[in-house]
Amino acid sequence: MRSFAWLRAHDPVHWHHDPDQSVPGFWAVTTYDEVVHVSRHAELYSSHRRLAMFVEPADDTIDLYRLMMLFMDPPQHTYQRGYVNRGFTPRMIKKLEGHVRDICHQLIDEVSPRGEAEFVRDIAAPLPLYVICELLGAPIEDRGKIFDWSNELIGFDDPDFETSLDSAAAVSAEIINYAHELAALRRERPGDDIITRLLHPDDDGRKLSGDEFAMFVLLLIIAGNETTRNATAGGMLAFFDHPGEWRRLLADPSLINTAADEIVRWASPVNMFRRTATQDTDLGGKRIKEGDKVVVFYPSANRDGKVFAAPDTFDIGRDPNPHIGFGGGGPHFCLGTHLARLELTVIFDVLRERMPDIARAGEVRRLRSNFIMGIKELPVRFTPSPRRG
Repeated sequence: MRSFAWLRAHDPVHWHHDPDQSVPGFWAVTTYDEVVHVSRHAELYSSHRRLAMFVEPADDTIDLYRLMMLFMDPPQHTYQRGYVNRGFTPRMIKKLEGHVRDICHQLIDEVSPRGEAEFVRDIAAPLPLYVICELLGAPIEDRGKIFDWSNELIGFDDPDFETSLDSAAAVSAEIINYAHELAALRRERPGDDIITRLLHPDDDGRKLSGDEFAMFVLLLIIAGNETTRNATAGGMLAFFDHPGEWRRLLADPSLINTAADEIVRWASPVNMFRRTATQDTDLGGKRIKEGDKVVVFYPSANRDGKVFAAPDTFDIGRDPNPHIGFGGGGPHFCLGTHLARLELTVIFDVLRERMPDIARAGEVRRLRSNFIMGIKELPVRFTPSPRRG
């Protein structure tokens, strides 16, 4: 975070020249206002031209990935998001609250008699996997497969996963095939899930093509899993590093209503996204040329002292909290914001109730990634307790 602090103070729109001549340099955007500006002006900063990931995609893969909503610009993005959004409204997500709470209690039940757990594997990771299976109408036993797929797609920079861009492409193909199989199953046997809704036309007669549907499933498996998993793990670590805030939550459970957003601000599970300038423009006093690579850094923007009082303080009662951990607004504001808030609110409420003395019990291992602020391992201990019965 020190490098980000220096950049915010001295060069908030910084040109980074990559010594590898085969890779273009990029503008590193680190202040809140500039990150929000880039996010809200898709007409100037495109997700479509060269996609939105930091890595440089091969030309022959760009066309396929442009079918994913994450890599679209308006008006195409507006059209598809409007269609998909009907499964993620606050009303639809509210219906999941009881089920999410049951999942959280079940996860605690599985480890509570032991008095110890590996927080990521046993709690943080399974929660979004169960919810994704629910959304997809997928068999719950598929959660292990989805977990492995997600790790391989996100962890290609991490030596523990021993994957590569080529293997990530192969995994993407597996997920796309899986999505087509799910679609065939749901067309034959419709269910009460988001997949069934997306496979049928809306009131205007719109529906996703087979490939668009498959790319949406790929996006859901990555975005719906990694962000919640790492916000949960990052939030737990924040409480360990700031035990006064955990005691504060135990004493005043109503703080759970603001804690989720502070966890997202603090953990900022998504590190960055890339855009490509569509024309010559100015940003933070710098001249951006058409075709330039522009990278926005959310953890830095979420510590901008011009926006947040005491930005380096973890404060679960922070209100207002205009963090951009779900994106800086604009067309790509996180579709799953309401679901992520629900999952974080419920899991920490259940942890507060069931494991009030939870504590760190070993070394924290972080994910090596320029995309996700991830935690691979977080050992914890607590007083053993029986299952709920």
